[in-house]
Amino acid sequence: MKFTDGNWLIREGYQVLSAVQAHDFDQVNGKVTAYVSPRPIVNRSSMLDTMLLTVKFHSPIPGIIGVKLVHHEGVAERGPVFELSEQTGDHVTIEETDSAVALTSGNLTLRIRKGADWGIDFYRGSERITGSAVRSMAYITGPDKQSYVREELDLGVGEYIYGLGERFTPFVRNGQIVDIWNKDGGTSSEQSYKNIPFYVSSKGYGVFVNHPELVSFEVASEKVKKVQFSVPGESLEYFVIDGPTIKDVLGKYTDLTGKPALPPAWTFGLWLTTSFTTNYDEATVNQFVDGMAERDLPLHVFHFDCFWMREFHWTDFQWDECVFPDPVGMLKRLKEKGLKICVWINPYIAQRSRLFAEGKEKGYLVKRPNGDVWQWDLWQPGMALVDFTNPDACQWYAGYLKDLVDMGVDSFKTDFGERIPTDVVYFDGSDPVKMHNFYTYLYNKVVFEVLEEKLGKQEAAVFARSATVGGQKFPVHWGGDCYADYESMAESLRGGLSLGMSGFGFWSHDIGGFENTAPDHVFKRWLAFGLLSSHSRLHGSKSYRVPWAYDEEAVDVTRFFTKLKCRIMPYLYDTAVQASEMGLPSMRAMVLEFPEDPATETLDRQYMLGDSLLVAPVFSEKGQVSYYLPKGTWTHLLTGDTVQGGQWLKETYGFMSLPLFVRPNAIIAMGANELRPDYDYADGVELTVYNLEDGHTASTKVRNVKGETELQVTAAREGNVIVVQADGSGKPFTFEVQGSESVQSVKGDHTAVQGNTVTIAGNKNTATFQIYLAE
Repeated sequence: MKFTDGNWLIREGYQVLSAVQAHDFDQVNGKVTAYVSPRPIVNRSSMLDTMLLTVKFHSPIPGIIGVKLVHHEGVAERGPVFELSEQTGDHVTIEETDSAVALTSGNLTLRIRKGADWGIDFYRGSERITGSAVRSMAYITGPDKQSYVREELDLGVGEYIYGLGERFTPFVRNGQIVDIWNKDGGTSSEQSYKNIPFYVSSKGYGVFVNHPELVSFEVASEKVKKVQFSVPGESLEYFVIDGPTIKDVLGKYTDLTGKPALPPAWTFGLWLTTSFTTNYDEATVNQFVDGMAERDLPLHVFHFDCFWMREFHWTDFQWDECVFPDPVGMLKRLKEKGLKICVWINPYIAQRSRLFAEGKEKGYLVKRPNGDVWQWDLWQPGMALVDFTNPDACQWYAGYLKDLVDMGVDSFKTDFGERIPTDVVYFDGSDPVKMHNFYTYLYNKVVFEVLEEKLGKQEAAVFARSATVGGQKFPVHWGGDCYADYESMAESLRGGLSLGMSGFGFWSHDIGGFENTAPDHVFKRWLAFGLLSSHSRLHGSKSYRVPWAYDEEAVDVTRFFTKLKCRIMPYLYDTAVQASEMGLPSMRAMVLEFPEDPATETLDRQYMLGDSLLVAPVFSEKGQVSYYLPKGTWTHLLTGDTVQGGQWLKETYGFMSLPLFVRPNAIIAMGANELRPDYDYADGVELTVYNLEDGHTASTKVRNVKGETELQVTAAREGNVIVVQADGSGKPFTFEVQGSESVQSVKGDHTAVQGNTVTIAGNKNTATFQIYLAE
């Protein structure tokens, strides 16, 4: 939201009272409060007929410093609020001089300038990373008498801003206006299903604005050397989070707002759905499932979209008995084929739903101010909304979900959650404007906790579309409604990378596009991208997404990349554990892994899958693709060809391949099962070390499906000798050296050497051996 008219003037109708001079300070229990005036205090007369901006500073976690600007303290605090962690203990030091107060937390220091030199500066050691200059903090009133609180933080030369949720606009946020307000706008506009008031800087710090309501960001779009953010009301709180790397920022941000849960291993397999408005019954479903098996296409999850329930009755959690007369038997038969089951739900209750009358009678539905149930006819006739601020309503809604889990359902696609009205009242008195974005958190929390209760903590997974801060705790999320073309494929990737820069670990998208039916070549290119994503789902709107509906080559492409994904599951599941423990995304923007390489700062058509695999999807019918490799010797995972990095490459790929490279000094674990994503990853695992350079160390962990370490391998190279230390379960594994050198001999415990591959005996929990490379 813009308040200025160019560099000198204020927009007509606005009054801006800016912070100019700090009058005095308080210090209590590691917290600092400054009282700042909007004009110089030169005498006692200056103290009359003015406001004071109260600015509070504190640190909830080492390396994070919070700033809260308050005009009038008397405003009643109405929820909701984000659930944030706060560390107890003394991790803050405060030093005061004649000119400033310095508050230090971890490696981050906030310097608060006194007197007429008012301003705040954030330092990492001696490096100033950002700050708020004189007149940047402000209390503003508009032409409609609405009040706002604004902050402006400095941007440096060449500094880039990322994040702010799943955004489909250009990956670098500089120059963009971003309103944090969830909307159902598809993937082809500035609107977003998942708005997160948190951004990260290429300088290795982050800023989180602690407000669930509308936050308006001007990212170098009003003042080109500032990130401005504002909220309506009387106060504004934000946190500056120090890295020093973007990875560290994400770790600390998710320390504050919650780590992603670890999804069960089966969720990483291939999901197939009925699609949305297509006709389907048990015979159709079996035709799909059996057709996949007959074509040797591994399938792991089957999803029933909206019309598993009767039309005009969504949501009533009741199978359409005309289409599915024996749902319990059908689910049992599908599960006997090795499938997990997902069904579509949303938090909206149509007037014809069996839940509507009960919800109305018991007060479980959101109301209008006059006490009527809030309803409209968009999406469903007479649609109402479950009031998740009412604990009894949560239990009521959860009870129907539990019945479905007992019936055989393993997961729920938690669709919608964005179309939340603000002209309503909630059971607990929550502010409806703040609830607009926050509603999705309560919705997905209820569903996720049902799955945890019924299936176990590590067996819960939803497939969610909308999100806000903290939503990362309830994976998985997908990118929403995209078109069936290359442009939407690319914008979907931008959205996923942006969401990963916003604290979310797991993300998916509709392979082949949701709207319309993709040409064969688009579908096949999207298959490779989709099966090299965190989670993989075939889903559409008006047409089926079974591969043979396209052509026989699409069947071959599906088979190849599905089996490849199953084989790299030992590597992928270790990446998933990293996401859960460290707050890192499984699909990582290049700048996240290579922050020192300026060429990576704007890349949004390629990504790192985990820390070691580079993926560059092909966005063209003829297979032409341009991509960038950072410095080092990179190895194509499928062909074994090596390429020197530090350059752009332009190549042409067929449908059975794409740029898929292993970075140097990496170990990739490949499993022995190409048919399932959930198996014993350590049993017969193949470990390959790629282009291990002299003086470097590479390491990896092979987990089990509970996320526990089964095998840990470290390889260190000195000259022509690689020393390998393996600690694990005692199961045999193979270790291969990939690079320009060949293995000359091996010393240590092993059973066989063939070429560059060493097979390690499985009768010991630890093994150390030395590999001698040929000169």
